[in-house]
Amino acid sequence: MGFIPERVYVREKALEYTRGREAAARFREMGVPVTVLKIRQRIPGMSVDSVRRGYIQAKKILILEAVNTNSFISSRPSADYQLPLSSGCIGFCEYCYLNTTLGKRPYLKVYVNLEEILNRATAYIGEFPDRVVTFEGSCTSDPIPLEPYLGSLATAIEFFGRQPRGRFRFVTKYTDVASLLDLPHHGHTRFRFSINTDEVILRFEHGTPTLIPRLDAARRVIAAGYPSGFIVAPLILEQGWMEQYGHLFLTVREILGNLAGKDFTFELITHRYTDRARQTITDVFPKTKLPMDAAHRIYRRGQFGYGKYLYPKELMSEAKERFGEMVRISFPEAQVDYFI
Repeated sequence: MGFIPERVYVREKALEYTRGREAAARFREMGVPVTVLKIRQRIPGMSVDSVRRGYIQAKKILILEAVNTNSFISSRPSADYQLPLSSGCIGFCEYCYLNTTLGKRPYLKVYVNLEEILNRATAYIGEFPDRVVTFEGSCTSDPIPLEPYLGSLATAIEFFGRQPRGRFRFVTKYTDVASLLDLPHHGHTRFRFSINTDEVILRFEHGTPTLIPRLDAARRVIAAGYPSGFIVAPLILEQGWMEQYGHLFLTVREILGNLAGKDFTFELITHRYTDRARQTITDVFPKTKLPMDAAHRIYRRGQFGYGKYLYPKELMSEAKERFGEMVRISFPEAQVDYFI
């Protein structure tokens, strides 16, 4: 067993679902304190005198609850819709975009009303009879560390394996993939890994596996027949970036060899941040070396309404060209899904 929460909170509504009751009982058997909360009751006992302490506390707390399934949020450019299985991540990546969406209390959450979630996905698939509809399962989480407790990924993978026009995708930095390798996915789930240079992982991706274990896990996933790929993010375009990322692609090629064939994708995402994220980052990581000098960025309004600081257009254009070359040279059969 990998991650074990220090404490579990269960919303009363979650106990109306078999998965919620079973998960709560399992945690009690493990000796993890379990507390039932009313609908809007706040998490008790959280540190209020230190943002950093409260942030760290929150990542050790798991909440079981039911998510609203009236509608799913868009997940462009990755997929048509988000599939809300869980929220939060056990890692401490300084740059994480969840610093904007989850703020200073990034609790871990797993949604127990999985049947309702998948029924809503079925309805969305039915709205588009002439095309495939894709769902992203990791927009607000890294779901792998929480998988042993409720098996949400496994259930979703098997569900989409039965859907002629439904496709599922998720991404992880973690390597505990064994329970998912033998599932009847039928090629309908794209199982991706987030990677970066050794320097970025060491400096900014605290509490996550290093590069080589991620690549070894990717080999196992590809060997199990899953469509796969890499999200290379965030692309930090500081001094020496071409050499560092060039070395990364050579390392990936050396370890994967010819496993990454035609049905292999790259998603390339440059570093960006919001004002809210920058405030959280500096509060939680006061000694951060993450490049966040607004004088070297341009400000643009994003699809969810808040503004982001991006690299200048000239640098973005150069990076798009260079990374395209890296993919073509190292993986000539792979495709770049998008560069942003």
